[in-house]
Amino acid sequence: MSEQSIRVPQTVTRTARQRGVNEEAYLQVTDLQVQFPTADGMVRAVQGLSYSLPLHRTLAIVGESGSGKSVSSMAVLGLHDTKTARISGSIKVGGQEIVGMGEKEMQNYRGRDAAMIFQDPQSSLHPYFTIGDQVMESYRAHNNVSRRAAKARAIEMLDRVGIPNPKRRVDNYPHEFSGGMRQRAMIAMALVNDPKLLIADEPTTALDVTVQAQILDLIADLQRDFGSAVVFITHDLGVVAEIADDILVMYAGNAVEYGPVEKILGKPLMPYTWGLLESIPALSGTPAPLHPIPGTPPSLLAVPSGCAFHPRCEFKPRVPGDLCTTLKPELIPRTADQGRASRCHLRDPDRIFDTEILPRLP
Repeated sequence: MSEQSIRVPQTVTRTARQRGVNEEAYLQVTDLQVQFPTADGMVRAVQGLSYSLPLHRTLAIVGESGSGKSVSSMAVLGLHDTKTARISGSIKVGGQEIVGMGEKEMQNYRGRDAAMIFQDPQSSLHPYFTIGDQVMESYRAHNNVSRRAAKARAIEMLDRVGIPNPKRRVDNYPHEFSGGMRQRAMIAMALVNDPKLLIADEPTTALDVTVQAQILDLIADLQRDFGSAVVFITHDLGVVAEIADDILVMYAGNAVEYGPVEKILGKPLMPYTWGLLESIPALSGTPAPLHPIPGTPPSLLAVPSGCAFHPRCEFKPRVPGDLCTTLKPELIPRTADQGRASRCHLRDPDRIFDTEILPRLP
């Protein structure tokens, strides 16, 4: 794999760059921390996370289960119960601060300025209400319109996300839709108020490969039409290569690598990202053995000292002294590659990747 072999998503990346869109951040997350007090101790789900996202661009957040992907994105929508979660730092969407926002303001913000597509539409859609009623409810929550006007808007959105015969299907219940159509209905509900920020939390996980491709194309097309910023949460690096402009790799509640998709997938700098790439089977060419990451992610009740990845990292002996176990590395910007940053004590990751990791990638 090389930087040239990564296929950059054409529908998103080229469109944004050719138009010369404003690179000013629409979503700005700064030093975000999310903690949950429990009887066993404090769960530090997100630790000092910072990133920015302009309009017209897609940021993929990747990592294993428990890395903090979904928790951080739920914080952006204010979905954590402040009675059980401790949230600090700053989350600004379109210039407005989300952390500490009152409940009434939050209700106006959700759905209007930012919306979320959840992983499982079967559990997210209410089984007792029609698809149309649920899309209409989202629309009327932010618009003073009649039921007739709201239904017309629901039919328009169902048609826009590719549901056939929307005038009839608007009165169907969720169980009358296939999995792919339910996910399309969820997308229609999320976009019915034209939000500028869309968060997609593994929206293709439960779908077959053909439907996955259709949903990814749909999200990219709608992003182009709406000009929105998209946060795409996934564990599938194949999906990332198709849809993302930038990648944020998370591990144990921390950002460990960040940068443009073609750079991160072409030549990652952090051993955890190397492990993710080595765990992907090749779909063509000569079959190669996989090199899965040993061990399991740490408990967020007791994150290892120093670099949280050191108990699973085969390159720890290459770092002098006990830095990996005693000192947490900073997320350091890479001066040679604008927009890139990584969190690792290794002194020469480029050489290690070229000589040791690249030859054994599938």
